Amino acid sequence: MSKVVGKMKMGKKLLEKIDHSSKLHVDIPAGMASSAPPLGSQLGQRNINIENFCKDFNKRTANIKEGIPLPCRIKVNSDRTYNLVIHKPPTSYYLKQAAGIQKARIKKGEIAGKITLKHLYEIAQIKIEDPSNALLTLQQMCQMIAGMARACGIEIVREIDPIEYEQFLKDREVTLAEFREELRLAKESKMLRTN
Repeated sequence: MSKVVGKMKMGKKLLEKIDHSSKLHVDIPAGMASSAPPLGSQLGQRNINIENFCKDFNKRTANIKEGIPLPCRIKVNSDRTYNLVIHKPPTSYYLKQAAGIQKARIKKGEIAGKITLKHLYEIAQIKIEDPSNALLTLQQMCQMIAGMARACGIEIVREIDPIEYEQFLKDREVTLAEFREELRLAKESKMLRTN
């Protein structure tokens, strides 16, 4: 019996430890990683040296325009080191930049902006380089981005008339201002009810 127990203990030593911890999925603005919450607390829970991580991230993203949101995947090793994988900015960021808008649609059926097929193709070429999209074809990537554009309220057209589109954006800015005012009034009335 003792020989069996001894062999089992020896077998346990030979087996590698299985890591059950999950990767940390977080969006960090380029060049702006700081130890402040929420990033600092998320890294602290996983025993990562926060200051070293922030310096490393900011150094690796120094060539990217500051403030662009970057999806990151952080895998922590047992010796408190980490593997950091930085992806391209989210598709919604590219779509809003191409359409020249800050906010996607606020109501169902609303058109928030417009992009051309050329914009769609260029965004697909950038996003297909992400490791998570490695198995997709360019056509599949374009179809995915077209679906995301539809969800954001961005219309895909063949051509955009600059003068007409400028007027469209001005009208939408007025709509957004009205929406913000409605939200402010609703918030104030809620505060008055609670007092």
